Amino acid sequence: MNRLDIEYNTERSQIIYPEYGRSIQEMIAHAKTIENDQQRQKTVEAIVGLMATISPTTPNRNMDDFKEKLWNHVFAIANYELEVKPPSSVAIIREEDRPKPEPLGYPASSTRMRHYGSSVHALIQKAIEMPDGVKKEGFVEVIASYMKLAYKTWNKEHYVSDDIVKEDLEILSNGMLELHEGHDSLDKLAAGVGKHDKDRGRQRNRGNNKNRGRSNNRGNGGGNNYRRRKRN
Repeated sequence: MNRLDIEYNTERSQIIYPEYGRSIQEMIAHAKTIENDQQRQKTVEAIVGLMATISPTTPNRNMDDFKEKLWNHVFAIANYELEVKPPSSVAIIREEDRPKPEPLGYPASSTRMRHYGSSVHALIQKAIEMPDGVKKEGFVEVIASYMKLAYKTWNKEHYVSDDIVKEDLEILSNGMLELHEGHDSLDKLAAGVGKHDKDRGRQRNRGNNKNRGRSNNRGNGGGNNYRRRKRN
């Protein structure tokens, strides 16, 4: 074979849908040249069947959508110059005419100081909306103590001061929140929250132990009664 007769892929037309391969694209190009309407229709239907066989997409969920996708791909490969009739349930829509989903935006707060977590951002927003007063001040203290706990969890190697947390709180709230003068140490507040959780856990365990004891006593009593009846 003469080297000049070799056809390289770089010299061929670009493959529109690589998942079907170049052979399918060449078959569709040939179908466009068939003059007989019935023969052209049968040829394209056979090509669609072959595309369904080699398609990487499984049609298990919705067969109608899968069929519509294949026929739209056939027309797109043929540059919408194919004179055949798709099934009545199939709508041929050009790719540029299909509605494009709006890009999903990310909340601005999620990109700022992500080590505090999204929950802190939600709490800060809630505190901003609260009316001024003692209740709001206490809520801000709880948020700050949780921020310090989250910061220490995220960065265990460095010391975290209350001033750092206070500054971050003002930044995240755009200057709308700040700790009131004379507030307790954030470590003390966090320790109080942790102690409260431990106390609740102990109470829960005591209740579970009592319930187990009652159940065991009932079981033992039943066994003793059974043994007494058996002796009698």
